[in-house]
Amino acid sequence: MEKIKNFIESWKNHGYEKGESQKFWLAFLRDVLNISEPEKFINFEVPVKLKHKSFIDAFLPDTKVIIEQKSSGVKLEKNQTQSDGEILSPYEQAQRYGVGLPLSMHPRFIIVCNFKEFLIYDMELMSEPTKIFLEELQDNFHAFDFMIDPNKNKIQRELEISLQAGEIVGKIYNALKKNYLNPNSEESLQSLNKLCVRLVFCFYAESAGIFGEHKIFRDFLKNSSNIRRDLLDLFEVLNTEKNLRDPYLSDELKIFPYVNGGLFAEKNIEIPNFTEEIKNLFFDEAENFNWSKISPTIFGAVFESTLNPATRRIGGMHYTSIENIHKVIDPLFLDDLHEEFFQIKNSTRNKNKKLLDFQKKLSELKFFDPACGSGNFLTESFISLRRLENEILKEILKEKILLGEFSNPIKISINQFYGIEINDFAVSVAQTALWIAELQMIQETQEIIHRDLNFLPLKSYANIFEGNALKIDWRSIFTIRTEELGMGNDDAENKIPNYIFGNPPFVGKTFQTAEQKADIKNFFKNSSVDYVACWYEKTSDFISDERILGVQKVTKIQCAFVSTNSICQGEQVAAIFANTPIILNFAHRTFIWDSESKDKAHVHCVILGFANFHREKKFIFDGDKKILAKNINFYLDDAENFFIQKRNQTLQKNVPQMIAGNRPADGGNLILSEDEKNILLGRVGKV
Repeated sequence: MEKIKNFIESWKNHGYEKGESQKFWLAFLRDVLNISEPEKFINFEVPVKLKHKSFIDAFLPDTKVIIEQKSSGVKLEKNQTQSDGEILSPYEQAQRYGVGLPLSMHPRFIIVCNFKEFLIYDMELMSEPTKIFLEELQDNFHAFDFMIDPNKNKIQRELEISLQAGEIVGKIYNALKKNYLNPNSEESLQSLNKLCVRLVFCFYAESAGIFGEHKIFRDFLKNSSNIRRDLLDLFEVLNTEKNLRDPYLSDELKIFPYVNGGLFAEKNIEIPNFTEEIKNLFFDEAENFNWSKISPTIFGAVFESTLNPATRRIGGMHYTSIENIHKVIDPLFLDDLHEEFFQIKNSTRNKNKKLLDFQKKLSELKFFDPACGSGNFLTESFISLRRLENEILKEILKEKILLGEFSNPIKISINQFYGIEINDFAVSVAQTALWIAELQMIQETQEIIHRDLNFLPLKSYANIFEGNALKIDWRSIFTIRTEELGMGNDDAENKIPNYIFGNPPFVGKTFQTAEQKADIKNFFKNSSVDYVACWYEKTSDFISDERILGVQKVTKIQCAFVSTNSICQGEQVAAIFANTPIILNFAHRTFIWDSESKDKAHVHCVILGFANFHREKKFIFDGDKKILAKNINFYLDDAENFFIQKRNQTLQKNVPQMIAGNRPADGGNLILSEDEKNILLGRVGKV
C-alpha cells in the first residue's frame, strides 16, 4: 500500500503524453501491480497497419490489453480529429487499433488514460467503462488485476464482492433467527426471509445513492432506541406515497423516498428484538460494506448462504456463474440480437428508423424461467438486454435524434421477465435482484445520455410467482399479469413468452422426495427419469398447445435448459424424448457446471436449446469448439434421430440378467481409502 501511495503522490503533478507515458506505465506495473520486471511485460509504440501505419501507445500481449494514453487535461470521452481525418474518441481510436492487430491478438481490455483518470473497457461486456481516478488507486488497485491475470476481470470482482455480501447476510439471518419466539415455524421463517431481502435492498439503495447523498438509513438505525419498532414504521413509510403519509411523521422518516414495487407492501411481517450481536453486525459489517458493487445476477449467492447443503440437495439448487448463464442465453437469443444491432449500426439507409424499431422490438420480447430460483437467468438476461439498449441509445445520440422527445428513453423493463419458483425466499430474492439490476442499469443509462432519470419509485413489477411450476398452467401467468395491468384477455393472448430458459432442479431418483416422485408420475410412466425431465415435458406441452400455436404465427417460442448429462445417456433418452415434438437447435455437450457459492456444487451438465421448429443453423458446442451441424439428435451427435430402447432380455440365451451396473451402493463399504487400497494391492501381490 505504501508503494501505491508513493506512486499517486509522485504522478499527481505530471501528465505529458509524449515524454512521460512509458515511465508512467512502467512505474504503474512495478509499484501498483507489483511486477518486478515490467519492461518484459509491456510493449510501447506497437506498429499497426490501418489505412496508414499507426502505433499503439502500449500493449500487453500476454493479457491482450491495449492502452491509449493522453496528456493530463484531455477529456477521455471527447472526440478528436485523427491524422487521417477521422473523428474518434480515444476509446474508438484504441478499438480501431485492435482491429488492425492479428485476430489472435485482438484486445480483451482497453484502457484509456490521461494520467489523472483511467477508463477500463471490458470488450466482452457491452457496458459503460469502469472509471477510476488516480487518487482512488489505493482502494481500487485490484480493478487492474486483469492486466497481469486474464482471469481477473470485472465479473470476478463482482463475484468476490457478492459472495462477501452473502456471508454478511448469512450472519444477519442466523443472528435474527435466534431471536424469533418460534424460529422454525413457517410464519417466522417467511418473515425472516422477507426481512433479510428488505434490509439488503435498503443497504444497496443507501450505498448506491438511491436514498440520496446522505446516509439516512444508517443514521436512522443508529439513532433508534427500538430498532424493531422503528423498522416496522420505516417499511410502511417506504410503501406509502409522500402525499398519503401521516403529516405528523418524524423528520427521520419523512426524508425517506417512496419505493413502490411491492417489496415493502406486506404489513404483517414479524420482526424480532434486536440484540447487541445483531446491532454489531449492522454497524460493523453491513453498514461498512459497499453494497452498490454487488452483482444482482450473483445475488443468488446471498440466498444460498442461508441454506445448508442438505436443503440444496433436496431442492436441486445449483447457482450459476455469469459465464455459464451466457452459454444458455447467447446462442438462444443474445447472439442474434447483437448481430442484428451490428447490421443496423453499419447501415446507411433509414438508420434512425431502424434503431428506434429495434429498440421497440427489444421492449416487446418476453422471457420466462419456469424454475427461476433466485433469478440469476432472468437478471442477467435483463442486464444484457439493457446494455444492448444502451448501445442503441449511444447510436441514437450520434444520429442526432433528440432524446428529449421521449419522456423516458428507456423502453426495456423488468415487466418483460417472468418466473416461477417454489421457494418463497427465492421469490423475494429474485424480485429484489431484478429491482437492483434495474436501478444499476438506470445509472449506466444516465452516464450515456447525460440526463438525470428518476430511480424511485420503482415503476416496474417483478413478475415472479410462487408455486410448483409443474402444477401451474403457464398460460395463466401471462393472462393474470396482463389483467392486472388493465389489459383484456385478447391482448393477454399475445403475451406469451418468446424465450423459455433456465436451470431446472437436478434431482436424480435417489434423492427425490415423495412429492417430486409424484410430479414425475404425472408426466412419465417411467419414474427412473431425472426430475428435470418434467420441465422438458411441460415445455413441450406448452409450445404445442393449440392456443399457443395460434399465436406462434407471430411469436415463435425458443427454449433452452441446463440439465444433468444423464438425460442424454442410456435409457432416459428414449423415455424423455421419443414421443416429443422437441427439435434440438443447439446443444452444449458435457461440461462441469459450477455454482457461485462458497460450498460449490460441481455437476456434469449439458445444455439443450430446442423449439418445435428448425432454425436455419444448428450448432453443437464441445468445450471451445463450435460445430455447425446438419441435425442434432438427443445423444448430442450430428446425426439422424434415433433412440436406443431398453431391453429386458439379453441377446444370448442362458446368460444371467444384469440388474444394475457397477456401483458402490452398500453404504460406502466398497469404497477404499488410499491406505486400504495399498494394503489390498500389497496382499494381492503376495498371492
